[in-house]
Formats: sequence, structure tokens, C-alpha cells
Amino acid sequence: MGRHRRKAERAWLPTPQTLRRAAKSRTALGACVLACLGLAATTSELSHASPGAPMVASAVLGDGSVGVQRSPGTFGGALADAQAAGAGIVLDPATGEPTQVESAPPPPPTPVAGLNQTQMDNAWKIVQAGQGMGLPARAFVIAVATAMQESNLYNLASSRVPSSYNYPHEGSGSDHDSVGLFQQRASSGWGRVAQLMDPTYAATAFYSALQKVPGWQSMALTWAAQRVQRSAYPYAYAKHESRAQAVVDALVGTSP
Repeated sequence: MGRHRRKAERAWLPTPQTLRRAAKSRTALGACVLACLGLAATTSELSHASPGAPMVASAVLGDGSVGVQRSPGTFGGALADAQAAGAGIVLDPATGEPTQVESAPPPPPTPVAGLNQTQMDNAWKIVQAGQGMGLPARAFVIAVATAMQESNLYNLASSRVPSSYNYPHEGSGSDHDSVGLFQQRASSGWGRVAQLMDPTYAATAFYSALQKVPGWQSMALTWAAQRVQRSAYPYAYAKHESRAQAVVDALVGTSP
């Protein structure tokens, strides 16, 4: 009987391989326990922390160890950052209510063809108005060339129209009651002064008139512009075509 018991005891002696497996299992078990404790602590902080409390995050690393990292910011700030990187909805740290995060505005277009930033921004507004109407790029080139001739791509008020100075402007003209990028006249039915001082409205009005010109798509730029503007200098628009084309080429690939 004693001999059989000693055999059984010897049969259950662990081998080196068994010892290594056991050590690995204990390490993994310990890591899991620590991870659970860390997650429990994090959950507790998330549910009880005030907006100014620091945030703790725990995770099991690839080597089986447990990483516990305390955010250098506050609970509210860390949560907002994490959520902003996701769906764009964050919790207001003051009220705890979900709120939409507004995306940053796109950078302004880079000036080309000798324009400064103000002129390039106005050209971009002209192009955007045309894109909104579903027009081809040829219309944008005609419109930008026209504004280059009429106002040098500045949104001009007029000394003849004192009320025009009540609206955002980038200079002053004095040609009758002509105002804005396209020097349109309220007295000629283009719209009210407040509307004509809005670059988007002014460009839209120009495009609407251009579309009524038969064959404008294949017409020489200077004549297409002249049919809309009815200028005393019908050939003046031609000299701006190459620069206007370069500006439009730089802008049409820019997302609205």
C-alpha cells in the first residue's frame, strides 16, 4: 500500500514544462485581476468624478502587463477630447448634456495670379456661388474676370451711395450708384444696396443674368461679360481672362 502511494505522489510531481505553464498562467491571472481592478476604478471615477477630476484609463498591454494612465487634463476635458475624435458629440462638462462639436473652418485659399488674400477670398466666394448654382467652370472664369475689371476683386462701397458704407466693404468707388464686386446698380434693378454689398448675392445675380445670354458658353469672354454688364468699355474684360483662368483652376478643386 505504501509503495502504491509513493508511486502516485511521484506521478503528480510537476515537470519543468508544467512549472513554466503555471507561472505564465499566474502572471496572466494577475494581469487580468489588476486590469479588472483598474477598470472598476475608472468606472467609479467616471460615475462619481466632478468635471474637474482627473481621468484614469486602464488597459492590458500586449505583453500581459497592465497600463494605468492618468490623463494630464481633467475628466471633462479628457472625455471631450476622446468623444470629439469620434462622432463629434461631446458631453458638456458643465451640464453633462451631449452637444455637437463644430468642425474647424477650412483654411482660406492660397492666393495665386498676383492676388492678395482679400482678393482671393472674394474670388472664392464668386466660385462658390457658381458651384451652388451647378454652373460649369467657364462661368466662374467669366465672373472672376468681370469682377477683376469692375472692382479689382474688392467689395466696394460708393461715395454716391452713403448707405453702402453701412455694410462690410474693402474700399470705395464713385461711379454713379455702382457698388460691390461687380459694380451693380440698385437703380438698374440689380437689387437693394444691402444685397449688392453681399458678394454671394452679387455673384448669384451676375450668373443669373449670364445664363440668359444665348450661347454664352462658347462666346468670347469679353462679349459674354459685356452682355451682362453693358459697360462703356466692352473690350476691357479680355485682358483678365488668363489670370481669371489661373484663379479658377486653383479654386475648383477646393471643397466648399
